[in-house]
Amino acid sequence: MADSDFFFGQTGMDRGRVQSLVDDSLKGSDDGELFLEYRQSESFAFDDGRLKAATFDTTQGFGLRAVAGESTGYAHASELSEDAIKRAGETVRAVSRGYSGMAASSPARTNAKLYSDIDPLKSAEFATKIKLLEDMNAYARGKDGRVRQVSCSLSGSWQTVEIVRPGGEIYRDVRPLVRLNVSVVVEQDGRQESGNFGGGGRGGYETYLDAQYWHDAVDEALRHALVNLQSIPAPAGEMNVVLGPGWPGILLHEAIGHGLEGDFNRKKTSAFSGLLGERVAAPGVTVVDDGTIGGRRGSLTIDDEGTPSSRTVLIEDGILKGYMQDRQNARLMGVAPTGNGRRESHASSIMPRMTNTYMLGGNTPPQEIIAGVDKGIYATNFGGGQVDITNGKFVFSCTEAYLIENGKITAPIKGATLIGNGPEALTRIKQIGNDMQLDSGVGTCGKNGQSVPVGVGQPTIRLDGLTVGGTAA
Repeated sequence: MADSDFFFGQTGMDRGRVQSLVDDSLKGSDDGELFLEYRQSESFAFDDGRLKAATFDTTQGFGLRAVAGESTGYAHASELSEDAIKRAGETVRAVSRGYSGMAASSPARTNAKLYSDIDPLKSAEFATKIKLLEDMNAYARGKDGRVRQVSCSLSGSWQTVEIVRPGGEIYRDVRPLVRLNVSVVVEQDGRQESGNFGGGGRGGYETYLDAQYWHDAVDEALRHALVNLQSIPAPAGEMNVVLGPGWPGILLHEAIGHGLEGDFNRKKTSAFSGLLGERVAAPGVTVVDDGTIGGRRGSLTIDDEGTPSSRTVLIEDGILKGYMQDRQNARLMGVAPTGNGRRESHASSIMPRMTNTYMLGGNTPPQEIIAGVDKGIYATNFGGGQVDITNGKFVFSCTEAYLIENGKITAPIKGATLIGNGPEALTRIKQIGNDMQLDSGVGTCGKNGQSVPVGVGQPTIRLDGLTVGGTAA
């Protein structure tokens, strides 16, 4: 965990005086905390055969929050000083003025730790990081003469946080995060197409510096580009759709995941509001949010309120079992927090957010699922999409997909979009594969202007009667 003197030793603040400021600022509130953050991050971008950008950034600051009923007072600053915290306290105290609340119990503690304190920025020399990108570029261009452009990027961050609650309860966490990406553009007979691959997680750079890892990453990006080079216009209409394992879980994340977050359901703005205990998906569909998977991009030892991460069953065998909760929404809904209180930084407010959200596997071999489709599409990769939380309607673009004809995967297609309604799509799942996979570690989730790292996953699944938007004449 973080050094207990990290913030106070570096800033000269006195822990006792800061604790008194927190206690005074949150007196009469139902909940709240002082969130201290220090973060270092770096990124490298390699394009057109040379290093295009190298950045390094250090940020620090605090956020002070007071919660009274459904109201929240929040103040933040990049200055770590007792005076700044005092001024913030005068601001947030207004939310509880005239309010007499009873402070909520502090989060429970565990001995679980899901990642090391390693600082990715110090886990490899600058020259080593640049050489990695140079080698990836050379390897991609040497693999196939049709390669026209290679873009690689590497990024890492090291965040340490301390959460100070009224009464002297302290929670600390150190969070490493890395990501590697490669994109390849190929050209044949005047036609250009691209493919990409990315991976990441909570740790150092060692995994990504291994030649086998980045060889596989480049190979996958090149394979993706070459597949797209042979693609034909996608058909349109209502048809059966098979989604591949792993990253296609992003559709699950967006189409239903946000609708299962506590704030939307407390405010009754989600398509899943009021449906606890009712069937919302086909039999066999079980969806969980699990922030406890070691080293995963979306995992957290503790959330940004100090609550330990948990494995929360959202849907079990098609029945809605629960929602993802932060402390405020959990208290107002009369349930326990689930460790999903997250914020982008000290300057951001807490919201219930996903961690690693995925569907559990079934018993059907994926080959059997494909064989059972006479005419449809098989989608294995997705790009952008849009979702309306209130009704669950979604539109997602496929970046890699194929026709299924007479039970066999045939021609790759381009320009396919999946159009539907998340809650309704859950009821259209007819088969669930036995090949559940998590994504490679690239997910980033946006909500109310905040972005946080997440993970997704699923097995191969078959949905019948989904609308496909296509480009075929």
